[in-house]
Amino acid sequence: MPTIKVIEQHATNIRRNIIRMIAAAGSGHPAGSLGLADIFAALYFEILKFNPQNPDDPDRDILVVSNGHVCPVLYATLAEAGLIPEEELMTLRQFNSRLQGHPHRAALPWLETTSGPLGEGLSQAAGAAWVIASAAKQSSATENDSGLLRLSTPRNDRYVYCITGDGELDEGNIWEGAMFAAKYRLGNLIVIVDRNNIQLDGDTEEIMPLEILHDKWAAFGWQVIEIDGNNVQSIIDGCSEARAETDRPSVILAHTTPGKGVSFMENDYKWHGTAPDEEQARKALEELR
Repeated sequence: MPTIKVIEQHATNIRRNIIRMIAAAGSGHPAGSLGLADIFAALYFEILKFNPQNPDDPDRDILVVSNGHVCPVLYATLAEAGLIPEEELMTLRQFNSRLQGHPHRAALPWLETTSGPLGEGLSQAAGAAWVIASAAKQSSATENDSGLLRLSTPRNDRYVYCITGDGELDEGNIWEGAMFAAKYRLGNLIVIVDRNNIQLDGDTEEIMPLEILHDKWAAFGWQVIEIDGNNVQSIIDGCSEARAETDRPSVILAHTTPGKGVSFMENDYKWHGTAPDEEQARKALEELR
C-alpha cells in the first residue's frame, strides 16, 4: 500500500504531464483536469481494483468518466501507472492518436466507455452496476439438498465508479440515471461529483444554481458524502464509506479547486477549455515542481 505522500507525488506528476500534453496539443481542458489529479491518483494507486496485465479482467472495477473533456487527467494517470507509454501523452488530440479530446472506448484498452454529450455517463455506469449486481445475485443461487434453488445475499465486491462534473448536473439524463440507481438499490455504484463550481462560461451558481446539492441527491435516495477532493486521505476515506453502504448508491461531492497547483489557473473558469501557451506552460511547470 503506497503512503499518502507517495500518492500525492503521483498527483503532482500527473499535473505536470497534464500541462505538457495540453500545451503540446494547443487545446484541451486544464482546469478540471488539474483539479481532479488527486482523485485519479487515489483511484489508480489505492482504490480501484484492476489487473495491470489484463484490462478486461472480469473481476475489475469499472471507471466511467462521464465528463470526458477532462480526459488529460485520465491519460496522464494511465501513463503514471505504467499502463500506457508516457511519451504517447504528447500525441493528445492529434490525428490517428489513441488519445483524443474525449475518451474513445475502441482506441485504448483501459477505457470503459466512449464519452461525448455530457450527462450520459451516469446512466452508463448505472447500467453496468445493475448488470454486475444482477450477475452477483444469479451466481449466488445454489441448490439445496432438495434440489430447489435458494438465494444467498449477493456479494458486491465489484464497484462501478463514475466521475461527473458539477456543471454536468444541469443535464436531465443525470437525474434519470439517479432515479434508476436508487430504484434498483445499486450499492455497488459510487458517483464522484467534481464540485469545482465552474463550467464552460462561468460559475455554476450563476449559470444554473445547483445548491442545496447534498439535499437533492439525498431526496433521490442516495447516500451523500462530502469530502475535500484535493486531500488524498479524504478521498480514500470517502470511497471506503461509500463501499460500506450496500443497499443504496452513493454520491461523493468532492470539493475541488479547478486549476489546482497552478496559481494563475486556480478558480478561474476561463481555464476550463483554454490551453496554456509556451510561457504559461513554463510558469505552470515551475509551480508544480
